[in-house]
Amino acid sequence: MGRAAPGLIYHPIYSELELPYRHRYPIGKYRALYQALQQLGVPAHAFQLSESADLALVRQIHQPDYLQALCTGKLDAKAMRRIGFPWSEQLIRRSLLSVGGTVQSTALALQHGLALHLSGGYHHAFAGYGSGFCLLNDLAVAARYALNQGVHKVLIFDCDVHQGDGTAAIFANEPAVITCSLHGEKNFPYHKQQSDWDLALDSNSADPDYLAAVEQSLDYLLRLHQPELVIYDAGIDVHQQDDLGLLAVSTRGIAQRDWLVLSRCQQAGIPVAAVIGGGYQRDLAQLTHSHLQLFFAAFALAGQPLPSHPDWQWALAEAPLLA
Repeated sequence: MGRAAPGLIYHPIYSELELPYRHRYPIGKYRALYQALQQLGVPAHAFQLSESADLALVRQIHQPDYLQALCTGKLDAKAMRRIGFPWSEQLIRRSLLSVGGTVQSTALALQHGLALHLSGGYHHAFAGYGSGFCLLNDLAVAARYALNQGVHKVLIFDCDVHQGDGTAAIFANEPAVITCSLHGEKNFPYHKQQSDWDLALDSNSADPDYLAAVEQSLDYLLRLHQPELVIYDAGIDVHQQDDLGLLAVSTRGIAQRDWLVLSRCQQAGIPVAAVIGGGYQRDLAQLTHSHLQLFFAAFALAGQPLPSHPDWQWALAEAPLLA
């Protein structure tokens, strides 16, 4: 008998942010992903609406002066350029809802084993400043929430192509949170921080090398640290067609990665809260298709596979062999 369907967290505001024409950030992908899941038969009532993050919790990660300036629009122009978005009240509301959504996903994962957030992965936000399209570090806030709930060890397993520098810096002196980043060596950020486990991949790394790195890193970290929760950043900017990624991972490779991470954690009895992370193709349909691999893997593991797509026929036959 299959497990319960994974918990799902979403809010329409994720794609309701006005950005300058041709802005690099693909703001429409959240709505497109939500709509694609509904087209695959996931009913609207399966999604929980994200709620704004508790500011008291956010203050456990971010410096009060930074939060005050950020939320009131008083950050200077240089600080906003580093973030990469023009300031607006909608931007702040969206950011707080996204952080809240990752916290909700963590709560659901701790209750039921697996939850997926249709946003999240803002790992370039440091305690006192934002960077790289990241205002608030939802991964860090969610990890702190889990510790507050009595979890003794959290693994943040970050597979976004960009190093999770903000997360690494925030938890540099926190032994209860293990930070892991598998990223492109020659990609943003230029100055890397030191995670508990960093694996820098050569440009143009393709499926075999990439999947071996994911598998070996995950198995080692699970065995060594025995976490009670995994927060998984399933960024798809590792894709061979990503405009900013510099790697050469195929859509099948992403699907195999997501199946690998979720299945290994399920076998070990470790709850997983997953966020979709980065992805920067301008082709929104292809971008959405790549993000869908996480959800396909999650529903298949629950024994409730989504309707098969021609590109997914391999997974139905081969996925059990990957576990």
